[in-house]
Amino acid sequence: MVGPLVRLLRIASFVICLIVIGSFVVFAADQSKAASGHQREELGEKLSTSSSAKHENGFHKALEETASSLTSPFSGIVSSSSSEWADRGIKLLLALLVYGFGLGFLARLLRVRV
Repeated sequence: MVGPLVRLLRIASFVICLIVIGSFVVFAADQSKAASGHQREELGEKLSTSSSAKHENGFHKALEETASSLTSPFSGIVSSSSSEWADRGIKLLLALLVYGFGLGFLARLLRVRV
């Protein structure tokens, strides 16, 4: 009875960690593209509209919404600083701590107790 629960906790922990890490990676990639575009504009290079437009497909949007809902419990802890990087980074670390370490620890605790 406890075996499937332990397995479910481990899988949930792994999937949640993948979602929040994936969301942060997508955010970092978008930020670097935007910074690159800004640098090109500063240097006077002509940008095509396809490279400067934000491409947000269904998967990207679903990933962002899911990660946002998973990290929403930490919004009260993280003060809205002027840096979106800091906000997202702290939420990522808290999510990894709670969902990654916390659920993993709970799974190990349940396995040892039984």
